[in-house]
Amino acid sequence: MAFKFQGVDFLQFDSLLSEDELLVRGNTRAFVEDKLIPVIEQCNRDGRFPRELVRPMGDLGFFGATLEGYGCAGMNNVEYGLLMQELERGDSGIRSFVSVQSALVMYPIFAFGSERQKDDWLPKLATGEKLGCFGLTEPDFGSNPSGMRTRAHKDGDDYVLNGEKMWITSGSIADVAVIWAKVEEPGAAPEDWRIRGFLVETDRPGFSAHDVHGKWSLRASVTSGLAMQEVRVPAENLLPKSDGLKSPLMCLSQARYGIGWGAIGAAMACYDTALQYAKQRKQFRDQPIASHQLVQEKLTWMITEITKAQLLSLQLGRLKDMGKAAFQHISMAKRNNVWMALECARMARDILGANGIADDYPIMRHMMNLESVKTYEGTHDIHTLIVGQSVTGIAAY
Repeated sequence: MAFKFQGVDFLQFDSLLSEDELLVRGNTRAFVEDKLIPVIEQCNRDGRFPRELVRPMGDLGFFGATLEGYGCAGMNNVEYGLLMQELERGDSGIRSFVSVQSALVMYPIFAFGSERQKDDWLPKLATGEKLGCFGLTEPDFGSNPSGMRTRAHKDGDDYVLNGEKMWITSGSIADVAVIWAKVEEPGAAPEDWRIRGFLVETDRPGFSAHDVHGKWSLRASVTSGLAMQEVRVPAENLLPKSDGLKSPLMCLSQARYGIGWGAIGAAMACYDTALQYAKQRKQFRDQPIASHQLVQEKLTWMITEITKAQLLSLQLGRLKDMGKAAFQHISMAKRNNVWMALECARMARDILGANGIADDYPIMRHMMNLESVKTYEGTHDIHTLIVGQSVTGIAAY
């Protein structure tokens, strides 16, 4: 049996939020409870993305939520974080979809695109009429995106793209792909070729996408590989303000920020399920297992770490709204909060015993999803090295 979510606030965290921030969280929580929770376990079983929820999410302003204009909601970064938290409390795959649409497709168009590109794409992406994907990772290059093999060369008024991308969320359902490629420059050595971003409509000749099957994680999310063979796009599809690897890394910082908040939601779901279960499950002298010291120790660890993660993310969001959040700060939150959430899922599974592996409860689904979240958008180890370099001044990679 599933439990009705009770909320998780041990240290009066809600008192630190504005009325608008509480309203965004409340509206998102209601959507998750009413629309997502009833279908997500079956979607996970079937390996199906609930596309029927895309337009309702667009109607609620979930896509490109922090952007101004173009039909976007113009939320502050804490509101956006709470939105990500509630979506991932439902499922990491759904939060991933919204993260990609917002931080990895709409944000680069907004930040690096021309006015025509923004006018053409952002309003349609904001409603969910059009979907996008972000093509950076390649089969042989994940943590080292600068090694990418995807190439673009100028041919008259067009660019021609060749290459492959892998582990691309929404790849096969996207209308447009933000593709990062090294632009060949005559007379320059390949190591000096610049990475630029391109908007590639997915119905162009030579562009293809195939879905990754057999996943044990993010089963309710579409994960794809992309292939480009002599894909020709007009020069106006180049994102004119994109310049070098720093451009896609700026996009990743936006996405990693949302992941830091989202992981808290997954941890909350696991903690709340374990707490309610422990109060009801009786064992030994007809006592609830919540009365046992070892169970209480696990629950205490979980609520403490969730509370610390809430405060970390809130401060990061406030800094981001002031323009003071650095990528190292975002790495700390992504690294800590996803690790914390995965540990919460494992402890919650422990408390539920054998019941913890059944999808009558959301714990095992969250645990499997979080294994991917720990890896994508910068692995746990890479974020460790980013923070390590920040505090020591020495790069270890």
